[in-house]
Amino acid sequence: MTLNEIAKKMCAKGKGILAADESTGTIAKRFKSINVENIEKNRLNFRQTLFNSSAMKDYIGGVILFDETIRQKTTLGPSIPELISKHGAVPGIKVDKGAKPLAGSNTETITEGLDGLRERLKEYYDLGARFTKWRAVYKISNEFPSAQSIKSNAHALARYAALVQEAKMVPIVEPEVLMEGSHNIDKCYQVTTAVLNECYNELKIHKVDLKGTVLKPNMIIPGSECKDKASAEEIAKKTLDCLKKNVPEDVPGIAFLSGGQSEVESSKNLNEINKINDSNFLITFSYGRGLQASALKEFGKNQENLENIQKAFNHRAKMNGLSSKGEWTEDSEKESAA
Repeated sequence: MTLNEIAKKMCAKGKGILAADESTGTIAKRFKSINVENIEKNRLNFRQTLFNSSAMKDYIGGVILFDETIRQKTTLGPSIPELISKHGAVPGIKVDKGAKPLAGSNTETITEGLDGLRERLKEYYDLGARFTKWRAVYKISNEFPSAQSIKSNAHALARYAALVQEAKMVPIVEPEVLMEGSHNIDKCYQVTTAVLNECYNELKIHKVDLKGTVLKPNMIIPGSECKDKASAEEIAKKTLDCLKKNVPEDVPGIAFLSGGQSEVESSKNLNEINKINDSNFLITFSYGRGLQASALKEFGKNQENLENIQKAFNHRAKMNGLSSKGEWTEDSEKESAA
């Protein structure tokens, strides 16, 4: 398959990407909230339960894995990447080493992980990965993000993407403007515009073929502490407008992060965007919490009850699958939950 075909398969109509790439530290927090011990056996059990659920073949186009997970063999027989491929989804891998303090800045970050990346990519390809993910993070406040943060992170994202395509994989480019803060929706629009412009400027300089990439952006949403709330319609309108003005048409797929929204909120907002999507972009989801929160709760209640865990996951995957076509409704939410 060409990189463009892989990108389109990951974001195919009605399907999206499951972000199951929580680091050991992040999943420790998730497990702590449900009183489950953070050991490898439990991490494998939770993830393989999701990867073996019926929703995988209908609603999931790709799965982002963490380094530990891509190397694991399931208790069902196949390796994790084989299990994912068996259900028709594309296995992927998070390759960045996380956000570290940006030199010369007090509270901003730069994502690291370029050292030795070429060699790691070859190994991940051999393990079965066909796409990768790298996340850059931007804060909004009166003085942030700085030009230094926007430029440094765009440069790193572009160097990463070029190496990934050289390794015959699709790079997910994830510039996340964080929801934390008291900024309004217009400030989010303005910052996201600056961030996207710089990213695509650098991707062009690094000769990245945009047809073989997927963008994973934030939606245009007011800050979590902002007093002026926005309706789903306004979020959809501003988000689509921002994408159409700042993302080159060559990009085949845009898969949103849920970024602190609740499960239902992230489905509803994605649905509103797709109801008015008159662009050529395949617009879908790349959710972690937005797909797993309910399943995680069920896992906390009883790790052996695979049926309930999968039922919760199947429901969320179906809801987001509908949202990626603009067909989600409050009623469908209630019906399948029942």
